[in-house]
Amino acid sequence: MPQPLLVTDLLYSQGFGTRRICAGLVQQGLVKFDLGAGLVNVIDTNAMVEATQAMAFMVQGILWQYHAKAYVLLHKPAGTECSHKPSAWPSVYSLLPTPLRQRPAKTGLQGVQAVGRLDQDTTGMLLLSDDGQFIHRMSSPKHHVPKVYALCTEDALNEAVVDKLMKGVVLNDDPKPVKAAACVLMGTHQMQLTLTEGKYHQVKRMLAATGHKVVQLHRCQIGEMTLDDELAPGQWRWLTAKERESLTRKP
Repeated sequence: MPQPLLVTDLLYSQGFGTRRICAGLVQQGLVKFDLGAGLVNVIDTNAMVEATQAMAFMVQGILWQYHAKAYVLLHKPAGTECSHKPSAWPSVYSLLPTPLRQRPAKTGLQGVQAVGRLDQDTTGMLLLSDDGQFIHRMSSPKHHVPKVYALCTEDALNEAVVDKLMKGVVLNDDPKPVKAAACVLMGTHQMQLTLTEGKYHQVKRMLAATGHKVVQLHRCQIGEMTLDDELAPGQWRWLTAKERESLTRKP
């Protein structure tokens, strides 16, 4: 059922600043809501609006949609860090609009958080959310969410490497062998590797354990969801309800 909210509370929940700032936006006539007959100015801070999923509203001329929880796909470009305090490269969070970075949180950091991390030189699918349960569900190795990587190595690959990765290789911090869920050669130096867990630098370390150096790494699929061809590096979009359902569906 739609939840009636004060217009200032709704704006605050969507990351448009403190309630005082949100009230100022309303009073200055900078906010419009679609109340059933198109977008109209709402200048009364005591006005109530029904917070329906993906309801349209406009702030300072920019069109937004209401989302009770944020679920975002970012096409991560190379040369970015999955950190709020990057050490040497720009943060992936700088690619997101301010409201996504300012969404209030009861605990921890405000705004959306990356679901796992990709190295600065790794490109591809990065999910972000402010839903802690979703982040845990996607990150936990217990749930075995498959992630598919396309990689390129410095030296030529062969079926013997595939066999080693499928049987399991030992990384330097754990004596238990780590196996690929799937592994397919795509060329003399290219491979598609599927993992269901996310250890630190796992893909690169697994290939290093077979004597190969990864020179290019791209995450192209998470669960059943693949990266949009039209989503350019550095661009983001909301996940659809169908995509969220597919990502969290039990195997």
